[in-house]
Amino acid sequence: MKKFITMMVTILMLVGSGQTIAATQYTITDIGTLGGSYSRAWGINNTGQVVGGSYTTENRTHAFLYDGTTINDLGTLGGDASALGINDNGNIVGNSGEHAFLYDGTAMKDIGTLGGSQSGAYGINNNGQVIGYSQITGNSTIHAFLYDGTVMRDLGTLGGISSQAWGINNSGQVIGKSSTGDSTTHAFLYDGAAMRDLGTLGGSSSYAFGINNNAQVVGSSYTIGDSAIHTFFYDGTIMRDIGTLGGSFSQASSINNNGQIVGYSNMSGDVIQHPFLYDGGNMIDLNTLLPTGSGWWLIGATGINDLGQIVGYGRFNSEEHAFLMTPVPEPTTLALFGLGGLMLRRRIKGCP
Repeated sequence: MKKFITMMVTILMLVGSGQTIAATQYTITDIGTLGGSYSRAWGINNTGQVVGGSYTTENRTHAFLYDGTTINDLGTLGGDASALGINDNGNIVGNSGEHAFLYDGTAMKDIGTLGGSQSGAYGINNNGQVIGYSQITGNSTIHAFLYDGTVMRDLGTLGGISSQAWGINNSGQVIGKSSTGDSTTHAFLYDGAAMRDLGTLGGSSSYAFGINNNAQVVGSSYTIGDSAIHTFFYDGTIMRDIGTLGGSFSQASSINNNGQIVGYSNMSGDVIQHPFLYDGGNMIDLNTLLPTGSGWWLIGATGINDLGQIVGYGRFNSEEHAFLMTPVPEPTTLALFGLGGLMLRRRIKGCP
């Protein structure tokens, strides 16, 4: 029995290490539209709910919520609207008309501005804290804000005149971009007290777009000499270049709590945008992970949850539609676990 258990552990370790598994494959779901010819997904939570914006039959853009089966129209505050973030409680934020909104499951609420005429919300954490940008009084510039359900707080800048917040984790850490005192733009991390400059990959500017609950940050930065823009991964100490799909440009959109990153990049000699998944040290074109004959050409990956589900947008049936990609178990993995279970049952049955 001991010999068999050792063999089983070895099999499981091989499965876990990826030595017996090819690249993960995915199913893809067309989220559809609200009646028009266009939709884009911008966010996903850990229950698989997806938010974004879609044309209606009148070719106006409305915010939507996809619940796994149906795309639902969230309406607007007046004018066009897009939903850009959703938390695990189903609270949704985005932009409608010229103001940021919070949708609590029943209605859109205008959360106001920092005194100016425009604002927009990009993210919400599980504690209901909302981040985004707003014009300040006089409309001279925009500043990043943090909204706690009652008050919209100005997060300031890194010494320059403007800033925008693009992500927040459940600890209330906020990331985004800010102009600096020397008129460049740098990625920042706000920890509840002050903005911290995350620096660059050697170039003049950088931008942070995603943060997970481990305070790992992703975004993009100019490289030395401003010759290229590459995706960066910041681990709390060092900003690391994770490269491109072969071209001179890549940008991360989101990172989950397992460290998987999605975004988009070009390839060598190609200006066309390709969505990518970065996992385990490898950057992979999402188009190569689709089922054969899917009919899709993916353009952008905008969000990933802790289950590895990915959302974004691409071309399908000659229209641009929002998509949801869901990883499926590899046949090799299932076969190994099935064989192991069968052998274990037989071995146990023969034991005294």
